[in-house]
Amino acid sequence: MKLPRRKFLHLAAGAAGAAALPGMSRIAGAQAYPMRPVRLIVGFPPGTATDTDARLIAQWLSGRLGQQVIVDNRTGAGTNIAVENVARAAPDGYTLLMITVTNAINATLYQGLNFDLVRDIAPVAGTMRTANVLVANPAVPARTLPEFIAYAKANPGKINYASGGIGAGNHVAGELFKFMTGVDLVHVPYRSSFAPDLIGGQVQAAFTPIPLSIAFIRDGKLRALAVTGAKRSDALPGIPTVSEFVPGYLAEIWHGVGAPKKMPADIIDKLNKEIGVGLADPAMIAKFANIGAEPMPMTSGEFGRFIVAEIDKWAKVVRFAGVKVE
Repeated sequence: MKLPRRKFLHLAAGAAGAAALPGMSRIAGAQAYPMRPVRLIVGFPPGTATDTDARLIAQWLSGRLGQQVIVDNRTGAGTNIAVENVARAAPDGYTLLMITVTNAINATLYQGLNFDLVRDIAPVAGTMRTANVLVANPAVPARTLPEFIAYAKANPGKINYASGGIGAGNHVAGELFKFMTGVDLVHVPYRSSFAPDLIGGQVQAAFTPIPLSIAFIRDGKLRALAVTGAKRSDALPGIPTVSEFVPGYLAEIWHGVGAPKKMPADIIDKLNKEIGVGLADPAMIAKFANIGAEPMPMTSGEFGRFIVAEIDKWAKVVRFAGVKVE
């Protein structure tokens, strides 16, 4: 039976459209995303370095995506509440996570978590890296890192160093320092800011993120002794790295964006591309530099491999130091 030409063309066009649907739907999905506001969940309270980074990224993405990206601070359980919230969210691109070095440490520190960082969270993009800076109250009679190490060895157990809590990035940075130098420092964990006690002299030292301490250093309220990164910080150019005196020491702070594991690859690619454009923007670079940080652009795959390497590195420190959550 012959079909009328008009009907044949109609059916052929429909068949061609159907054949193209799977690929076309993926493209359309990426182009349409997002169609409503996006939440960027942060496991730290407002005012922290991670929150500051998240708000810079959220502001950039809001302008690029045409939808508001809202920073949602979900604190508690050492950031594990935030990660679990994202791990259980729908993988549709509307719930994202700010991943940090703390999450890599927690993979070993906490037993019986209801999620696995590598299994349940998809890496989207790296965002920034910075370092801790070892600071001391000006009353401590040490102006250089070698003098601090010598003073600590001459006064074992008499120097208290503060951190953001057991297992926090600045805690394990301190434990790595103790292990590699042989000094005996007393760890004092805080649930809130330790800056008042550090400035007041109730604790004598801390490994603190550069963005949180740089103003106190510039004002002379804290003395910077060394930074924990691989190179000197542009924000503190006159301050040496710990590794200049303790070869091999490295304790960087890093952040990135993650998502529920099964989020479509096209949405991951779109977010990675837009974040990458932001990290190359001179205004964004200047904002990071102002807080002592620098962009850390990575593909999704690179960021995933980086996270795995960081989990392995800090697992060794946690186990050797016997760090345990209370």
